This record gives sequence, C-alpha cells and structure tokens, in this order.
Amino acid sequence: MNHQSLSAFIWSVADLLRGDYKQSEYGRVILPFTVLRRLDCVLAPTKEAVLEVAGKGHPDPMLLRASQTTFFNRSPLDLVKLVGDQDNIATNLLSYIQGFSPEVRDIFEQFEFAAQIDRLAKNGLLYQVTERFAGIDLHPSTVDNNQMGLVFEELIRRFAEISNETAGEHFTPREVIRLMVNLIFVEDDDVLSKPSVVRTIYDPTAGTGGMLSIAGEYLHEHNPQAHLTMSGQELNPESYAICKADMLIKGQDITKIVQGNTLSDDGHPGQTFDYMLSNPPFGVEWKKVQKEVKDEHQRLGHAGRFGPGLPRVSDGSLLFLMHLLSKMRPKAEGGCRFGIVLNGSPLFTGAAGSGESEIRRYVLENDLVEAIIALPTDMFYNTGIATYVWVLSNKKPAERQGKVQLIDASSFWQRMRKSLGSKRKQMSDDQIAEVTQLFGAFVEAELATVLDAEGKEAIRQIVREGEAGPTAPDGGKVKLAPLSRIFDNTSFGYQTITVERPELDAQGKAVLGQRGKAKGKVQADSSLRDTENVPLTEDVDAYFEREVKPHASDAWIDKAKTKVGYEIPFNRHFYVFEPPRPLDKIDAELAEVSDRIRALLKDMAA
Repeated sequence: MNHQSLSAFIWSVADLLRGDYKQSEYGRVILPFTVLRRLDCVLAPTKEAVLEVAGKGHPDPMLLRASQTTFFNRSPLDLVKLVGDQDNIATNLLSYIQGFSPEVRDIFEQFEFAAQIDRLAKNGLLYQVTERFAGIDLHPSTVDNNQMGLVFEELIRRFAEISNETAGEHFTPREVIRLMVNLIFVEDDDVLSKPSVVRTIYDPTAGTGGMLSIAGEYLHEHNPQAHLTMSGQELNPESYAICKADMLIKGQDITKIVQGNTLSDDGHPGQTFDYMLSNPPFGVEWKKVQKEVKDEHQRLGHAGRFGPGLPRVSDGSLLFLMHLLSKMRPKAEGGCRFGIVLNGSPLFTGAAGSGESEIRRYVLENDLVEAIIALPTDMFYNTGIATYVWVLSNKKPAERQGKVQLIDASSFWQRMRKSLGSKRKQMSDDQIAEVTQLFGAFVEAELATVLDAEGKEAIRQIVREGEAGPTAPDGGKVKLAPLSRIFDNTSFGYQTITVERPELDAQGKAVLGQRGKAKGKVQADSSLRDTENVPLTEDVDAYFEREVKPHASDAWIDKAKTKVGYEIPFNRHFYVFEPPRPLDKIDAELAEVSDRIRALLKDMAA
C-alpha cells in the first residue's frame, strides 16, 4: 500500500466520528491515534526487554537503552491488549499513555488527548476507534520511517484543508514550501551529492512541521545518504504536538522541537543553522512581546537579535527576519541560506531612518539578499494578498555578490478545482521548476505571450537574456513583460535630504538669528520646509542644482538632517505600460452602445 492509500485508509476512521464530531475536529482524534499506533508498533520488538528492565526499577536511561530507540513505554499494555478489555478501555488507555517517556507524553498532553478519550467514551466510540487503529499495521518492517512520514503529512494536509478557516495560521501550502526548499538547496551541490553529508535546518514558526518535512523529503530524494537534523519552535499547542509527533515518526530528535513564542523566548539560544525556512504571520502586531523585544534591542544592540532596528508594532514579520539573521551559521563555518515568506509591506513601509528602512538597509548593505520572488495572489488559506519569498544568504556565489535578483512569478499559477478558504490558486510542478531555474540561472529574462489575430493567448515562453523570442503569427502580436531582473544593492538606497527656505520679514528680507549658534545665520521657515529622496547612485549636490534650484533659488540643504533609507519598489520594476486604445475605436464603440440604448428605449416606448 503506498502512502496515499494508507493515509486514506487511516482517514476512513472518520466515518465512525461523523455526527458526533464536526468535520474540522476529525484530526484531533485521527492524528494522535495514528501517532499512538506507530509508536506501539515501533516498540513491539523490544517490549518484553523494556518491561523486564522496568520491573527491576531501573532509571529511564536504562529503559531507553532497552527500547533501542529514542523513547520507551513502561506499561505492560499495548493497543491489541487494550481492545481485549472493552469494559475498562478508557482507564487502560490513559494508563498506557502515562507509561511513555516524558517527551512522548508531552505530545499527547498538547493534543489534549485525555479530553478526546473522555469524549469518545461518552459517545460510545472509544472501543470502535481503538479497535480500528489496533488493526492497522504500522510496523517499521512494513512502513519505513520515510513512508510513515509521508503518510502522517498527508493526514496533516487533510486535517488542515477541512479546517481551512484557521489552517493558514499553522499550515503553509505544500507547493509554496516546495518552491522555497528548491531555492535554498539549488546552489548547494555538496549537500545534494556527497554521501553521508549532515546538515541542519530550522523553522522558528514551525506550525505542523511542513517546511521541515518537505526539506527532508527533497534531500532524501536527491541524496538518500544525506541526513538533515531538524529544529523548530511553535507557539500553538496543537500545531506543536503535530510537529513534534511528525518529527518523532521520522526518527528526529524531538527535543529540538520547542514550544513557545520565538520573539520573546528563543527556544534555541546561541545556535546557528545551515538552512532555515519560515512563514511568519502576516501583518500581526507584536504588542504582547513588545517589552521583551524592546529590552533586547536596547540592552544588546547588534549582539542580540534585533540590533538593526524595530518595525512598527502593527506588523512583526521583520522581527522574524532579524531572528533568522541571528541564527545564520557564520560564513567561516560553511555559511547559511534561508527563505522567508513576507507580505508586501516589508518591501517599502517606513521612511528613511525608520525601523523597517534600517532593517532593509542592514540586509542590503551587508549583501545578504540573494533574491525576492513575487508569488501569485490567493495562494494561502487565510489571505488573498500579494506575498513574496525572500532568499537571504551569507555565502553568495561570486556572480551574485553586490546584486539582488527580483523574479515576478505572480503569473505562474493554475486555478484549483475547489477553493480552500482564501486559497484559489496553486503552482504546478513545472511552474515551480521554471521559477527555480530562473533563480539558479541568475539571468535577466522576459515572459513572451504570443497572441493570435483575435487577441487570444496562444503560447507563453520564457526568454532569457541574449535569447531570441518567439515571432508573432499573421495578424497577431507578441507581448513582452519583465520576469527576472538583476540590480545592484545600491539601486534600492536613497538619501532623504531636507530642503530649507528662508523666513522673510515684512520687508521681504531674510530673518537672521539673534542668539547663540543661530546668531547672524539665515533662519529657516518651517512652513516652507520640504524633503527630497535622492538615489544613492546620484550626487546630492548635482541633483539639488538640477531639480530644486531652478524652482527655489534661495533654498539650501540642511545636511545635518540627511538620512539614508532603503526600499524595494518591486511592482515599479515590473510595470509594463500599455498605451490606451485609439480614440476613434473608443468613439465607435460608444456610438454603437448609444444606438443600442436608443433602440431599446424606442421599443419600450412602443
């Protein structure tokens, strides 16, 4: 049985729950029971040895050694024995759960599994559900760790999709993750080819663990001998339980999955990683952790996580970006690359000197941004807004140094047969591959759309720099739109200069200062004060002479107020001007519509 068939078979237990449970609640029973049955099967070969050691009163480390894995259960019960005592199944099941080692017990506690056992028992369903799971063969000899991981992920996906009203908070669409995983691995030949290579990956907003799992799948597919050590942190108890269970099923060290708020309580202090992925909440305020974050910023500066600056309280997504910066493995130790999904505001929100601008300034002046990729709208379960994948690295290849690649993948989508919450679009495997290739090739490119004589789309073709594009058919045309563009880091910087004008007295003469440092100096009229943004690539004085002086000959720059800012006006770089239709065509259409309206009115009057 392949993993899809097995997960469908396990999910069929939901038939027993129908009526007593809402559809969105099925996962609360099916996921913990799946974990329980898998652990039951994993421990079966060493069960007697563990019970013998437990009977002699030996401590937990001895039980771990006897179990020959990373957890144990000291209870003499298992699911098959539980089914043999129908009258006491609730009490015995709770006792069996308590027999697990502490890290595993924590998973069931976070699932609030005791409450589900009680609910199932009250509805007369506990025995039937337990019996059904006891009959599913999940022994490692039948279902290996990799396949079991795929089964559990499929169950998580089903659970997330039927509870899509909240899924977006804890579940990132699989194709978005696959694209991000491709982007962080594509340039690393070593990790994809060297036997027995070991790498670390981290997700500070782990949700149900999808990003970590798909990264592991990708590496297993390309290099089965490679090992990826997974770490993460998650705030939501149920998502944390699912993530931790998934890692346990995959044979990962579950102590590396931590619960808590990443911003106020870093669960992996002082640690750095080879790769990182994150989909932090969009546009969510960070007021609850404001005290802790501000304290770290002021007390530790760049020695802490939030040295570059603090964004406005209404959106904490850039705090997660800075947290990831602090977790990058130093370049001298091999370096790091990470991908993070952000909404549009981190690209441009905040004037020069603001927290957001200072954070952008930090990543660009330190040459950490490799690429930013615009995703299609309507890709996520709980929002239809525009989103962007930022790829950052402290080990840029020589050709990328000092450069940023922008890729507009907003047209790379196909409509879903059935919408899931706000999610109406998805990226196909081919589209993910095309975007990955654009990133890997690091060249400028255009998207050529060939229109036939009737203006209908015939084909779309990516045309890379230096390549010849398609030719227009008879009566048709080819529309070109930028798809991949490459800029110098400095292209996104500017200086905000303050332009002053003199205060004039009643006679129209400049007012001079009377005291202190201002004595004898022309005083500025604050009501005439203005600012100008001058690109870093331009000379400020030359700009001033060209753009300001001709309109205000008495103006000057107050250089003490000059600030450096950075913004990334993504859409501006991909805007394609389309000239309006000829006026005679518009007039003809209006005349036709007017004639039709007059005819309708005449008919009505008749």
